[in-house]
Amino acid sequence: MNLIDYGSILVRRGWIMLLLGIIAAGAAFLFSRQMTPVYRATQKVLIVPSRSDFGLTQAAKQTLNNHVAYLDSSQRAAEVIDRLQMDMIPQQLRSNVRIAPDINSLLIQIDADHTDPGQASRIAAEWGVLLVEYRDRLNQQARREDRIVATLQDNPVPFRARPNVMINTLVGLIAGVFVGAIVVFVLEYLESAIVRRREDVEIAAGLPVLASVPPTD
Repeated sequence: MNLIDYGSILVRRGWIMLLLGIIAAGAAFLFSRQMTPVYRATQKVLIVPSRSDFGLTQAAKQTLNNHVAYLDSSQRAAEVIDRLQMDMIPQQLRSNVRIAPDINSLLIQIDADHTDPGQASRIAAEWGVLLVEYRDRLNQQARREDRIVATLQDNPVPFRARPNVMINTLVGLIAGVFVGAIVVFVLEYLESAIVRRREDVEIAAGLPVLASVPPTD
C-alpha cells in the first residue's frame, strides 16, 4: 500500500477513529470531574552548616539520607497525627507523604497529599518542624562551629495534584484515536480480498488491465 491508499482509507473510515477518540475523551473528562480532587503541599527544609568549609559541607550532605530515614517512619507519622489531631493510622498517613533529599541544594523536600488543601499544608509543615526539632537536639551535643541547622525554607502552598482533567481528556482522545486506527486497519484487512478498483485487479493478477466492461443495469 502506498500513501494514496492510506489516504483513501482515512477518508473512508477516518470517522471511526474520530468517533472513538471523542467517546474516549468524553468518558475520561466525565470520570475525572467525578473524582475527588487531591491537593499536594510541599515543605522544603534547608540543611545549613554553621560554616562553609568543605569538610562540614560534606558532612551536611552525608546527613541528608539519615534525616530522610528519621522522618520517613511510623513514629514520626504518629507524632504528626497527634499534633494535628487527625483520625487515621500512621501507615495511612505515610502512604500520602513523600520525603526526598536534594544533595546538590542541601535540602529535604516533603510532599503531603490530602483532599483538604489546608490539611495538606499543615501536614507538610508539621513534618518539617519535626526535622528542625531533631536537628536542634543534635546541635545541643555539638560545638557551635560544628553545628548543622535545619530551617524551613517557606510555608507550603497547596495545589491540585490530581486528577488533571485536561491531561486525562487528552490521553483519552489519543487512546481512542489509536484504538480506532486499529479497528480501521483490521476492517481493511478483512476486506482486502474484495476487488473495488482496477488497481486491485492488477495487484492480484500481476498483469495490467487493458480494458474494463462497465456494469449493466
